[in-house]
Amino acid sequence: MREILGRRRRLLFRRNGKPALLGAALTCATEWKWPVFPGVGTAPAGGRGRRCACPDPECAVPGAHPFDPGLLAASTDRRMVRWWWTNRPTAPVLLATGGRAPCAVSLPAVAGARALVELDRMGMRLGPVVATPTRWSLLVAPYSLEQLGELLHAKDWVPSSLRFHGEGGYLLLPPSESGTGQVRWERAPLPGSARPWLPDVVAVVDALVEASTSAPDGGSRLAY
Repeated sequence: MREILGRRRRLLFRRNGKPALLGAALTCATEWKWPVFPGVGTAPAGGRGRRCACPDPECAVPGAHPFDPGLLAASTDRRMVRWWWTNRPTAPVLLATGGRAPCAVSLPAVAGARALVELDRMGMRLGPVVATPTRWSLLVAPYSLEQLGELLHAKDWVPSSLRFHGEGGYLLLPPSESGTGQVRWERAPLPGSARPWLPDVVAVVDALVEASTSAPDGGSRLAY
């Protein structure tokens, strides 16, 4: 069964009075067995919006990265997750990608929107898709760095806009907020479903390469 049909569908995590971020973290960790941990978050920037809560004033990914705890602390333990978000209820939800957890392929937001139109036209079955104001991420089944290397080596060309989030990486999940804005599901896991279905990275990259090289003028549909 496809994860989402037709128009965008929202998945609300506010259940039994739980704050949305805690509810999202618990759903990911305990129902889907996705290891999560809190991101650094943001802080007021003296009337100039929000800045990263980390010590770096020039942080390149404000609010959207690990700090304390670090990536290795990611957990599926209900008590740990509840403790984290009880103490930091506004912390972003970070997924530790790879291992047995989902990985992802991401594109700039404009290219991501174009890609989904093309993949739908091609009949490509997709899993959940995470959207931020700057990038869209297509969740895929776990892959190793060796598998990714073999995949890319076999390709004559892949869109330069693609990034890969695999083992040792992390991904910001809805309904988090970072310095660039709100994170949302562009294609949401079905409410009440078991662990979300994920496509294979090879199928997704093959489809993205085909979608990119099928532009009528010979250019790339997935360019920035």
